[in-house]
Amino acid sequence: MTVRTQFESELGELHGSVLRMGALVEAAIKDSVQALVQRDREMAEAIIKHDAELNDLHRSLREQVFVVIATQQPVARDLRMVMATQYIAVELERIGDYAVRIAKRVVQLVDFPQAEPLVELQQMANLVERQVHDILDALVRLDDAAATSVAERDHEIDRIYQRIFGEEISAMAIRPNTAMAAQLLINVAHTLERIGDRVINIAEDIVFLDTGQVVELNEPA
Repeated sequence: MTVRTQFESELGELHGSVLRMGALVEAAIKDSVQALVQRDREMAEAIIKHDAELNDLHRSLREQVFVVIATQQPVARDLRMVMATQYIAVELERIGDYAVRIAKRVVQLVDFPQAEPLVELQQMANLVERQVHDILDALVRLDDAAATSVAERDHEIDRIYQRIFGEEISAMAIRPNTAMAAQLLINVAHTLERIGDRVINIAEDIVFLDTGQVVELNEPA
């Protein structure tokens, strides 16, 4: 096996590891939202427990990156691909942490009565799920145009978050006894909004990986 063939094999392993991380993250977000809507404590606790698998995969990927850099000494585009993969893995690990945070809020929320359907929160969650799915698809194809398009859709997530924040603040003023539950829901919405921001970071990393250009996507409207 030539040095180049060995490097491409190791790079393929890195790419596969980051895609496995993406699959775990996507499932965690979907399950955390389902647990929220259904007030399912058992599902939420399972999400928290399974976070260790994602963390282990991230540690393994970091070790792979160190080995590739130490043994192959990549430069130029090759080094860019290795480092961009590491950057994306960091973002995915953080998104996984956010899914766990939502699950922890679910565990707290099940002790409060649900005053009304969480229509806007579920709408926001659905958009976030779609963002994560589509950015992972762009990563599989290394499609910088698709990644940019995903990032541009983040404004709608931000708008829904602002509406939820305002509505829950108003609810606390009208019904002070619901203040704790309202604060937890605001925290969930903010966590979903932060996942959207992490998706933008991944989109920027994909553009860097594919083109070598450092860009800032989705500037404030």
